[in-house]
Amino acid sequence: MQKSKTKIVKADKVKSRRTFLKAGAAVAAGGAAAVAMPNIATAAPTVLKVQAAWGGGIFLENAKSYVDRVNAMAGKGLKIDLLSVNSVVKTSQMQDAVHRGVLDGAHYVPAYWYSKSKAASLFGTGPCFGWSAQEMLGWIHYGGGVDLFNELMGSLGLNLVSFFNSPMPAQPLGWFKEHVTDASQMKGLKYRTVGLAADVMLEMGLSVVQLPGGEIQPAMKSGLIDAAEFNNPTSDKDFGMQDVSKHYHLASFHQSQECFEVTFNKKKFDSLSTEHQNILRYASEAENSNFYWHNTLRYADDLVKLKGDHGVNVYRTPDSIMKAQLEAWDTVVNRISSEDPFFAKVVKSQKTYAKKVMDYLLLNQPDYGIAYKHYFG
Repeated sequence: MQKSKTKIVKADKVKSRRTFLKAGAAVAAGGAAAVAMPNIATAAPTVLKVQAAWGGGIFLENAKSYVDRVNAMAGKGLKIDLLSVNSVVKTSQMQDAVHRGVLDGAHYVPAYWYSKSKAASLFGTGPCFGWSAQEMLGWIHYGGGVDLFNELMGSLGLNLVSFFNSPMPAQPLGWFKEHVTDASQMKGLKYRTVGLAADVMLEMGLSVVQLPGGEIQPAMKSGLIDAAEFNNPTSDKDFGMQDVSKHYHLASFHQSQECFEVTFNKKKFDSLSTEHQNILRYASEAENSNFYWHNTLRYADDLVKLKGDHGVNVYRTPDSIMKAQLEAWDTVVNRISSEDPFFAKVVKSQKTYAKKVMDYLLLNQPDYGIAYKHYFG
């Protein structure tokens, strides 16, 4: 009898062990399935609505290039939805729209909100102190420019954070009805430009009209203006300037260093992760190089087409006119500086940077024109 009980106890133990192993295997299998197919909801990406000041052409391509870099680096967590000109608001209203959160961001140039503060133009269309847009961007990033810009945003009560990129080559003096060889020929002409350049041209005796890019060619065709500049050979060709003028003057100090400003609503920007904030920032720096490489070749190609396919006469603006521009700049800068202490503060910072950096660059850089003439005549 005792022996039978022992057998029964042993049998129960074996049965319990088997039940335990089966249960453990089931739990393990369930755990593996949970690992293989986790029941985790995927968060929707943050989408930033950014409007560009460009309806087409190479500048819209540049805006898309910046956006593509952000989207490629951010993966599924962050996406920029790029809107073309006037999609939500007019170009003149873009900064206010970003400030109020109607737009998350904008891609434009500082001269487009010049009416808020003349100092705005110093961050893209200011006086030339012997530097190019490359050195101006160096000042913004490493010479104290970004701190002054943020100070300006604070004084204007604007809820914005901005990044600057894309060093534009000096803008041409522009398109005229005849070959201009002396500053006296420009006096009285109705001329299109923007930003502080408008003050400079007024000082030189021109009558200035500020128009959006798409309205320049029709205005010159109708006689509303006599002469105009926009930015570069590619955009000028796309606007059809070669159909209203055959006299194109390159080189000028009216806008000899300009760049793009990519601005975001600060509250929205601060709500992003540090990683996404850095992507927006460093994509701007990456686009800085791409713009110069990409646009310089396009401008050169289209200048060839303007001359060869459209019979445009291309001239280098005489030094006498550019010297007259510098004198006009002196008058304008001194007048505004006496009225606006912050403007004077920015100019002083720029001059300090330019004097030091350009002293090195101008001493060190060879005259590339000598090499060019040696090989190409």
